[in-house]
Amino acid sequence: MATNITDIKINTMAEMAAKGETPEVLFWVGCAGSFDDRAKKITKAIVKILHHCNVSFAVLGTEESCTGDPAKRAGNEFLFQMQAMTNIQVMNAYQVKKIVTGCPHCFNTIKNEYPELGGTYEVLHHSQFLQQLMEDGRLKIEGGEFKGKKITFHDPCYLGRANGEYEAPRNLLQKLDAELSEMKRSRANGLCCGAGGGQMFKEAEKGNKEVNIERTDDVLELKPDVVAVGCPFCMTMLKDGVKLNEKENEIEVLDISEMIMRAKDL
Repeated sequence: MATNITDIKINTMAEMAAKGETPEVLFWVGCAGSFDDRAKKITKAIVKILHHCNVSFAVLGTEESCTGDPAKRAGNEFLFQMQAMTNIQVMNAYQVKKIVTGCPHCFNTIKNEYPELGGTYEVLHHSQFLQQLMEDGRLKIEGGEFKGKKITFHDPCYLGRANGEYEAPRNLLQKLDAELSEMKRSRANGLCCGAGGGQMFKEAEKGNKEVNIERTDDVLELKPDVVAVGCPFCMTMLKDGVKLNEKENEIEVLDISEMIMRAKDL
C-alpha cells in the first residue's frame, strides 16, 4: 500500500546535529525539487524510496540555497562563488560527507566545482545511489505496472556527457522488466533537452525550432509508452514537447525515481 509522504519524518541536518546524530546521506533537494510543482513529485518519490530502504538521511531545509549553477552558466562567476561559499560553510559545519541529489546540475556543480572552493564531498546522482542500494540488496525492483512497456531514457547532459554516467539509470530501468529502447541520439551522442547552460531562465534565441521540440521528435519517432528522465529541467522541457504534440495521453514523462516508486507501490 502506498505510503503517505506526510507519515514520513524528514529530519533536517540541524535537528540531527542537535541529537548528536549523523545521517548516512544528505539529500540535496535543489531549487526545482523545492519550488517547481512537477519536480516536487520527484522529491517525494526519492524520499519514499530512501524511507523504504531504511536509509538514514536528512535535508538542509531553509539552510539550503541554490548551488549557483545557473549563475555560473550565465557568466556571473561572482554570484556563483557567493552562493557556493555559503553552502560550503553550512555543509562543512555539519561535517557532510555524502550527498545525494535528484538534479544533475546540482550533482555536477557540487561534485566538480565546489572542491576548489573548499567543499569536497562524495556526490551521487539519485540513479547512482539507487543502483548502490540495489547492489547492496536494500532495494529490490520488480516490473510492476511497467512490465512489458516500451521505455526510452533521455540522458541528462550533466549526468551523461559531463560526468560519463550512462549505465546507472539504464540498470534501474531494465529491472522494471520493460522494453528499453534507445533514441537515435543517446548516451554520448544524446541531445540536450534545451534547458541547460542557463537556457531554462531566458528567452529563446533566434531560430526556427526550439531544442526541446527537436528532442521530442526523437522521442515520438520511437512511440514509447514512457520517456524516462533523471533531471527536473529535462522533465519540464520534454513534458512541454509532448504536450505541444498533443501526445500527453499516449506518452508519460516520468523520473526514474517515480517509476521505481510506482512499481513498488510506495
